[in-house]
Amino acid sequence: MSSNTDTLVRIGLAGTSACCGASVTNPVDVVKIRMQMGGVAGKAKYPGMARGIMVVAKEEGIRGLYKGLGASLCREMSYSGIRFGAYETFKELYGATDPKNTPLWKKLASGASAGMVGSAIANPCDLVKIRMQSDIKGELYNNVFQAFGHIYKTEGFKGLYVGVAQTVQRAAILGSCQAPAYDHTKHTLKNKKVLEEGVALHLLSSFIAGIVAVTVTAPIDLIKTRVMSSKAGANPYKGTIDCLMKTVRNEGPFTLYNGWVAGWMRLGPHTIVTFLVFEQLRKLVGMRAI
Repeated sequence: MSSNTDTLVRIGLAGTSACCGASVTNPVDVVKIRMQMGGVAGKAKYPGMARGIMVVAKEEGIRGLYKGLGASLCREMSYSGIRFGAYETFKELYGATDPKNTPLWKKLASGASAGMVGSAIANPCDLVKIRMQSDIKGELYNNVFQAFGHIYKTEGFKGLYVGVAQTVQRAAILGSCQAPAYDHTKHTLKNKKVLEEGVALHLLSSFIAGIVAVTVTAPIDLIKTRVMSSKAGANPYKGTIDCLMKTVRNEGPFTLYNGWVAGWMRLGPHTIVTFLVFEQLRKLVGMRAI
């Protein structure tokens, strides 16, 4: 296959893998969004992940735990597909030639670049996902297509890109740590002959990548959620820094890590499932491992 075809295949496989991860973790994502949005009231109503899932299930039913799944799958196919699928393409553009001994900075730059491109393209999907998941009463939108149409009609094309700066910023940070952490951990363990290529190596590497990713991205994830949940023209925040300052001033610095456990329970399993499936799909089509 040509280089361009390889990239397209990787994007498709990565998007499919990420959809598997999102399907598993959507209930956790719903509660995480509610915890991030609620401030003090949110912490009182959703004091923990297990309790939060029970509250949503009791008040909104099982369907409530899968709010925004359609938008989430659209987002994964586009954003995560590019973020993981184009990662190796960007490594090649930055001059990487040996997967076993690629300098860390090239991995970080490649992950950030792929994440930024994917997030910019997929911002409308991310916006709809957050709006639907934060809608407790389920009164805003009937489905993902109606949501896209309603936002475009009432807020214009610009409305679909509310929070795009925060999305790209988060994607650059997440991209620079998630895939590179997996890649670097995996090849370090292989080079030191701790583990050989296989499921055990993929599982350990993805577990570590999930821990790194959720810790690094928790503050900007919370800021992104708060900015994107507000309608265009009625946003209480002027931007990332304004949201950061108001959150810290009004609720304290530890608020930036509201929902860390929820974030790990979502991003951790999501990372593990995504990379495990991605590696197996690559093997299935005869493509070398990451």
